Amino acid sequence: MFSDIKSRLADLTNCIGRQEVPEVEANEGDMVDKPDPRKAMPADQSEKPFPDIRDVKPVYEALGWRMRQCFGDKGDVEDITEADIISTVEFDQTGNYLATGDKGGRVVLFERNETKKTCEYKFHTEFQSHEPEFDYLKSLEIEEKINKIKWCRRQNASHYLLSTNDKTIKLWKVFEKSLKVVAENNLSSELTPAGTGNANGGGPVRYPHHAFRSVADLKFPRMTHHDTVVAAVPRRVYANAHAYHINSISVNSDGETFISSDDLRINLWNLNIQDQSFNIVDIKPANMEELTEVITAAEFHPTSCNWFMYASSKGTIKLADMRQKALCDEHAKQFEQEEDPSSRSFFSEIISSISDVRFSHDGRYILSRDYLTVKIWDVNMERQPVKTIPIHEHLRPRLCDTYENDSIFDKFEVVFSGDAKNVMTGSYNNNFMIYPSEPGNDTEVVLQADKSAFKAKKVGIPTPMSGGASPTSKDGSTINKKGGAGSRAGSPAGGVQRMKKETDADQIDFNKKILHMSWHPQEDSIAIAATNNLFVFSAL
Repeated sequence: MFSDIKSRLADLTNCIGRQEVPEVEANEGDMVDKPDPRKAMPADQSEKPFPDIRDVKPVYEALGWRMRQCFGDKGDVEDITEADIISTVEFDQTGNYLATGDKGGRVVLFERNETKKTCEYKFHTEFQSHEPEFDYLKSLEIEEKINKIKWCRRQNASHYLLSTNDKTIKLWKVFEKSLKVVAENNLSSELTPAGTGNANGGGPVRYPHHAFRSVADLKFPRMTHHDTVVAAVPRRVYANAHAYHINSISVNSDGETFISSDDLRINLWNLNIQDQSFNIVDIKPANMEELTEVITAAEFHPTSCNWFMYASSKGTIKLADMRQKALCDEHAKQFEQEEDPSSRSFFSEIISSISDVRFSHDGRYILSRDYLTVKIWDVNMERQPVKTIPIHEHLRPRLCDTYENDSIFDKFEVVFSGDAKNVMTGSYNNNFMIYPSEPGNDTEVVLQADKSAFKAKKVGIPTPMSGGASPTSKDGSTINKKGGAGSRAGSPAGGVQRMKKETDADQIDFNKKILHMSWHPQEDSIAIAATNNLFVFSAL
């Protein structure tokens, strides 16, 4: 018996190199009806039963990014109402719900359409979050524009979210409400005598005394379900705590507190207490003429409830620990890249201002965006970023023009993907880009949130960057393989075969820009705000 097994193994070993299966005679006790693998395989695959691994494309590259949905009016830019421009976009923790806020103070919620196989959303509800106000003490108008929306942790069937304008933060409860109507009562037709109506049609109808002959004829009114509507009610209003415009709100990982930041201060709130907050950061000098920087963004650590960070207009990111002091004047860590004095210019301080800062979902990395670059920091390395990605390097010679048309002050957001393997940010001409966060991977995906791109059915797939994104030079620019400063002009992603990215400054439309975006926390789906339109892209 063992000799037969050894002989069969020897025959199989000899046939592996020839991709053949030997003819084996059936002995007593063996299964007779053994299928021949070559006969079960299609004819075109019999010579090559296994595909070459070089022929298998990654799922990310094979599918590509495609536009799935577009919400909003598709009219021209000149016909857009100012109040309809979207000012913030945010997924909830599950990705099943999506919230947007606009300059008209409205909040619109979308929910995942489970009947669709792809990532698509449908309208859920809409409500007016803020109204325009007037500060009589300072003689200033307070816009109704929604600056930020943050979802709170869901604990029951209701949704809770925070929305803020320049001065006031509100906590909203969104829930499904059942509408009931009276289906049966004592005035039902079976108990109402015929001919008791008013012949002239005026005045109330009077019922005679003999309508109810006994107590048994009386019955309790019966209610029945008529419809289900989505209601939104404000549960808390956090007001009168900021003297300057609120630029950020962030919910803590403990689910009980949140922070709000303006230009000079950061306040800590309890979600259940609306009339009291604690000032944890105050950079206001005694003499305002000595003011050299302002706070531009702030965010809580995703897992450690005592850590938070805030960015400034000087290009610094400070990590603070609330366990050290009640007032976090001294930071625990500071992330800053020194600028080369030889490259300093009039615009250096403006372009170094950080417009957005984010933690990765595990809290290991920090993502920041200034006007020209995106930087990825390791929380354990303060001296320099692990990767610097050039975004608007082609605009460096045109900074004077961007200053004159105020485009240099545009605040572009930046986000991590759910697995922190990719980052996304926006640009002009309604373009936005996706980059891998891995330092050695210098590829990019260029997409366009525009109706023309939707009609053309263009696909965004990774293409190499011409200048590269690492390592980082002293002045913050990227060094390409030839040793020069990296530029994205001439990138293959700008070709006609894929999404076009305009690097010619003369052809850039500064009125079309992607400032606000959000990434699905669990999959490769993104939501993009382009003026009054909401676009949903997916690589599923």
